[in-house]
Amino acid sequence: MKNWVTYSFYLIALISITSCKVPYNPPAITAINNYLVVEGLINITDSTYIKLSRTVNLSSTSTTRPELKAVVTIESNTGSSYVLSELGNGSYAAVPLNLSATNQYRLRIKTSNGSQYVSDFTNAMVSPPIDSVSFKATTDLKIYVSTHDPKNATHYYRWDFNEAWEFHPNFKSNYISDGLHIITRQPAQEIWDCFTGDASANITLGTSTQLSQDVISQALVNTIAPDAEKISVKYTIGINQYALTKDAYDYWALLQKNTEQLGSIFDAQPSASIGNIHGVTNPAEVVIGYISAGTVATSRIFITKSQLPNWITTPFYPKCDADSLDCCGPPPPPFPPSTAMFVNFLNPIFQGYLTIQIPIDPILDPSLNIKGWLAAPPKCVDCTLRGSKVPPAYWK
Repeated sequence: MKNWVTYSFYLIALISITSCKVPYNPPAITAINNYLVVEGLINITDSTYIKLSRTVNLSSTSTTRPELKAVVTIESNTGSSYVLSELGNGSYAAVPLNLSATNQYRLRIKTSNGSQYVSDFTNAMVSPPIDSVSFKATTDLKIYVSTHDPKNATHYYRWDFNEAWEFHPNFKSNYISDGLHIITRQPAQEIWDCFTGDASANITLGTSTQLSQDVISQALVNTIAPDAEKISVKYTIGINQYALTKDAYDYWALLQKNTEQLGSIFDAQPSASIGNIHGVTNPAEVVIGYISAGTVATSRIFITKSQLPNWITTPFYPKCDADSLDCCGPPPPPFPPSTAMFVNFLNPIFQGYLTIQIPIDPILDPSLNIKGWLAAPPKCVDCTLRGSKVPPAYWK
């Protein structure tokens, strides 16, 4: 009885404490957060792409909100102007304009609510060519870029990249269900070989200001773990190189520090990343982004698994097991052919519960008669659930 009374006392106290808790939402989560974000480059020799979005609160379920129905214009210091076309989802573009590298350029934005923004005029920076893209396979696969400016005029560089890779699922399915029977899979029904990709998320910068010559040698742009699926078959990386002004480099360096290098109280504390875009309608309004003008140098390499013979990659789904399905007895129910899957009825303990499987290969008895099938869940067999059977246009 005494123990029960003691237990009841603590239970009541716990309920009282928890019932009195009031959720605390810090200002960073609840404050109105609607800053305009401007991304892109005024490309003087190729197509220009600008992306407009709005920041959201930390408590929001979405990460960004595209800025729609804006009027985006490139302006030069000579008075010329060029209006970009809206592509949708906050993206705006202009066809190659073949602008002069001797002029200065800026971006003017008018949003759907009438607010106007403008970037500072900036010099057009012509990027020197990329000398090489190389890789080293040590504990990781490290990818480097090298460049130099024979005119000794650039000194400040930024790189980003897009990557793509070919991959296979855990199992190759040679068979498919037509709804009534399991038949041989035809080439058009192949789900073994697929392609997917990604884009760089980190900020990669380089400077040669401390050197006597404008040379960047083997700047690290990407690192891939030795067991990554990316290098299980064939991998490619396309690197974009931008020449920056000193102000643009300082902006990106500050943004890099604020977003990537802060991890403890001993690190440098966040600083305001002040870009070169300003509110015209409301000069006090904060605008996020930095607009540069110039050209982009590009280079792409391919790396095959045969170039990394000692590396063993881990499947995207490491825990995939093939099941043994009996073939004896009545055929499976006539599921629609579009499912292209074989349905396995579980053991009697779980009668009525269906597990969708894709047949892989037959199980043969000593007389080479089919006595069952190996099958696995779709995610372990069907590469189209994570990629496309069509390679990128630049694939080779």
